[in-house]
Amino acid sequence: MRLLFKQRFFSWLDSYDIYDESGNVVYTVEGKLSFGHCLDILDASGQYVGTVKEEILTFLPRFRIYAGGQCLGEIRKEFTFFKPAFQLDCNGWRVEGDIFSWEYQITDAAGEAVAHLSKELLHLTDTYVLEFPDPQNALLVLMIALAIDAAKCSAGD
Repeated sequence: MRLLFKQRFFSWLDSYDIYDESGNVVYTVEGKLSFGHCLDILDASGQYVGTVKEEILTFLPRFRIYAGGQCLGEIRKEFTFFKPAFQLDCNGWRVEGDIFSWEYQITDAAGEAVAHLSKELLHLTDTYVLEFPDPQNALLVLMIALAIDAAKCSAGD
């Protein structure tokens, strides 16, 4: 499965549209006014499905992820020198980026690839392509991409 994650151009708060391979909007993401990033995810019919919320007053960026009102876990940026890395504590996944923070590989506890995120360049807004074989992972992969983008925004990247 493949999703296109695109930030809206005119928006006071973080807002994104998420498209499938056919160009249909499958999710919308609306930023909320809060301390730290708080992103609500709505499905194509406008129903709430999840939230990515930044924890404040932490040394490195940390986000809690919620689906259906229940906390699934945290995504934490790890301290690294050259390549960004994130730990996801809800299912043992790990996220590693390239030195330029344009490509990210998500792997499971056994080191098997779960998803690939790539930032498209030469766009006016943040645009990512999310690729993953299991459609059941769509929401979680999207939440990871949102947390990465928010962490980069907080760092001024």
